Amino acid sequence: MKFIHIADVHLGAQPDAGTAYSKERPAELWDTFEKVLDVCEREQADLLLIAGDLFHRQPLLRELKEVDYLFSELSRTKVVLIAGNHDYIRHDSYYRTFRWSGNVIPLFGSRPEYVEFPELETAVYGLSYHSREIREPLYDTISAAGRQKYEILLAHGGDEKHIPVNRGMLEKSGFDYIAMGHIHRPQALVRNRIIYSGALEPVDRNDTGPHGYVRGEISAQGVRTQWVSCACREYIHLEAEVDESDTSGSVRKKIGKLISEYGKNNIYKIALKGRRSAEIEFDTRHMDEFGNILEITDRSRPAYDFAKLLRENPENLIGRYIEAFAGCAEDSVEFQAMCEGVEALLENKGLRA
Repeated sequence: MKFIHIADVHLGAQPDAGTAYSKERPAELWDTFEKVLDVCEREQADLLLIAGDLFHRQPLLRELKEVDYLFSELSRTKVVLIAGNHDYIRHDSYYRTFRWSGNVIPLFGSRPEYVEFPELETAVYGLSYHSREIREPLYDTISAAGRQKYEILLAHGGDEKHIPVNRGMLEKSGFDYIAMGHIHRPQALVRNRIIYSGALEPVDRNDTGPHGYVRGEISAQGVRTQWVSCACREYIHLEAEVDESDTSGSVRKKIGKLISEYGKNNIYKIALKGRRSAEIEFDTRHMDEFGNILEITDRSRPAYDFAKLLRENPENLIGRYIEAFAGCAEDSVEFQAMCEGVEALLENKGLRA
């Protein structure tokens, strides 16, 4: 039995994006979702397992019709889905009344339910969110009931507000495979058996790293899985090292080189670090050469000549402040506090260039 496991597709989201991609990113979520459906069709997967948050919020009726049409085009694949904390079954949700195509089986109950596929010797269990938060550890009490040879659990959660997960209890639950959702970074709690597929596409600037889906197969020999990367772009956090020779222009060039190395199609948060000239303030507003930077944070520190400042200010607050930090290491919190404090004192005194 061959399956594809996805989660946290977040259709309808407006992902963080730089100016180059702000209009494209919502459509890219749909594009990547359709690519996965193409994989299902090409590989003739038996099941597509969707472990919650297919939508980023309550789905619109037209969106459900569009998704259902795409599902209906699958010639072999059956689709089993649950609702997560983002697209939970609200009292007025279209999920409650929508009529899906025959190959789509939603498990939308608030308590565990299951669907059997005798031709695949497989049963799939799951439950859906009916509120934004569920603090009960509901999966602790779910176990495979032996209805079919192979049994799978769809699960969405893993933190204190969203169905806390006890790994030990999951391991003892008897399921051949547990398809997890909610955590956006792919990870295996138990190799080949209990897996977060991660989000198909990153939707938040802190969703760093690759994103994709799980391709799996269950047979008499056990479960084999492969995680497959498929996202159009990644969010990447980088640090750009600066020194006393740098100006705004040279830092802009350094950032451009970094982005070229890591890929112009990705989206970035940049932090400047190091010690800059005391006379320089970097203008970070004009360093986004490719339109794919979300944020530039200047964490660099002025390279003050503290000995000179101490000689010039022996009796005032600046001198006393420097003396209070005498002997601290340059990589210490104390040294950072001295730099920030001296900078503030000099600005207040009007001594900075």
